[in-house]
Amino acid sequence: MSYTAPLKDMLFVMNELAGLATINALPGCEDATADTAEAVLEENAKFCSNVVAPLNHPSDKDPSFWHDGQVTTAKGFKEAFKAFAEAGWQGVQHPTEFGGQGLPKLLATPCIEMLNAASISFALVALLSDGAIEALLTAGSNEQKATYLEPLISGKWTGTMNLTEPQAGSDLAAVRTRAVPQGDGTFKVFGTKIFITYGEHDMAENIVHLVLARTPDAPAGVKGISLFIVPKFMVNADGTLGARNDAHCVSIEHKLGIKASPTAVLQFGDHGGAIGTLVGEENRGLEYMFIMMNAARFGVGMQGIGLADRSYQEAVAFAKDRVQSRDLAGSAGPVSIIHHPDVRRMLMSMRSQVEAARALAYVGAGVSDVAHHHPNADIRAANLAVYEYLVPIIKGWSTEMSQDVTRDGVQVHGGMGFIEETGAAQHYRDSKILTIYEGTTAIQANDLVGRKTVRDGGAVAKGIIGQVRAVEAQLAAAGGADFKAIHRALSEGSVALEAVVDYVAGNMKTDIKGVFSGSVLYLKLAGIVLGGWVMARAALVAQQKLDAGEGDASFYKAKIATARFFADHILSQASGLRTAIVEGSAGVLALSEDQF
Repeated sequence: MSYTAPLKDMLFVMNELAGLATINALPGCEDATADTAEAVLEENAKFCSNVVAPLNHPSDKDPSFWHDGQVTTAKGFKEAFKAFAEAGWQGVQHPTEFGGQGLPKLLATPCIEMLNAASISFALVALLSDGAIEALLTAGSNEQKATYLEPLISGKWTGTMNLTEPQAGSDLAAVRTRAVPQGDGTFKVFGTKIFITYGEHDMAENIVHLVLARTPDAPAGVKGISLFIVPKFMVNADGTLGARNDAHCVSIEHKLGIKASPTAVLQFGDHGGAIGTLVGEENRGLEYMFIMMNAARFGVGMQGIGLADRSYQEAVAFAKDRVQSRDLAGSAGPVSIIHHPDVRRMLMSMRSQVEAARALAYVGAGVSDVAHHHPNADIRAANLAVYEYLVPIIKGWSTEMSQDVTRDGVQVHGGMGFIEETGAAQHYRDSKILTIYEGTTAIQANDLVGRKTVRDGGAVAKGIIGQVRAVEAQLAAAGGADFKAIHRALSEGSVALEAVVDYVAGNMKTDIKGVFSGSVLYLKLAGIVLGGWVMARAALVAQQKLDAGEGDASFYKAKIATARFFADHILSQASGLRTAIVEGSAGVLALSEDQF
């Protein structure tokens, strides 16, 4: 049940694959040295392992509960969040002018992973606050920034995002919540919002709700949605808290997983109207909310990676400890199950997918830092386009991966995995929501197709494939059986991905349903090919270190072996996925509605 942060792998990826030194040289990133990164990660690992991780299993058994409009969080959460806030962990990547540490996203990303590996239910409150902070930094007025950002970044207050309504899930055009202007710059908000993570709790002094609503004269559809700040408690001019706002939690959901995270039903305006203030301009709310969504989607991808790593760690510990049956090669007596080939296969599958997803996400974080800090506008724009292409993959592929990994975690435990006391089942249950909230896997795939591939004719995707091909050339020159196998799989993968990008960009206008019938498979294909790319890069660096006699030889040999496994067992699926996408839509769409 314990958690040990994989600091060596995290630092390897940051330094060797994601370009920490390059980012450290950018304006505003001068403090992000390799030594600083190591120190920050070590401190965060202590906090997550010693303070948060022990709360994960007990909070699943005795989760947060609602009574008479109030939510009491799971035992230990309130104290842990106080310690989290006082240590400054909420503000790692946020601006110093509002009390944050101003460190790059690349340095914040492993901290996010560790917190989620320790307890996703606990970490969710920080994830939603990060989204609210990003939205206010981008679209908030100077007065709103002055009022709300410092308390949010310090963890004194927390934030939420309020999109979903009973009749409006992913279809935000159906939002009915109303915002009526009062003539003094404020609005009265009326409506119901559901699935609001940490919409009510006892861990902070105030909760800042960001709420999508319609003004009286707004146009229909998504073009008529505005964004409003609706705090739980009104804020006085001097920053102190005033009267309770007319925003109330009427219940929380009872869920399959993440049970300790209170998922609230919020009612706005039952007692005269909840007071809200407009963020930015009217009818641009969806645009602003997508700032929160993009921040949250990356964060949910990190949830999948952290959870999968926790599951892998527990499976390894169990496999080394559980004695069952003799070794197939012959033994005097029973051996621990890690000696059995299929258990090894499952553990290697778990390990390789976690490492690939982590590396791709950290590379994405580094690209985001270049997009925000590089002095050249063209370079910023090019990197932003790459980051935006990667976000749905990081969210969609990493969370689907977490379901596969946590499922195998249960399987490694055998019958004991089906018993709640081992903790393996909790990880499996917790993983399911990750492919649903902040946009389902299909919504991520739709984004990858429509906004990230078709819009530019596949140009950004082709540029990334060009980077993959450069690594293929290095693999070809490396020699050795492992690099030969990785080269073959990556080459086949890049060919498959390029064919799918061409198919998607070329057939959108003539066969839109055919294209979208393969959208989730396209996302998976992109994930495994780009995962194979970063794993191949890791293997090449590891071989260079071995050749130079540097560092931990066992660690570097494991890097090469893990990359080889990923190539043979995961990346080898690419050609089949290409066939299913390019040639498989007829089967998807063949039956009539009545035939189902």
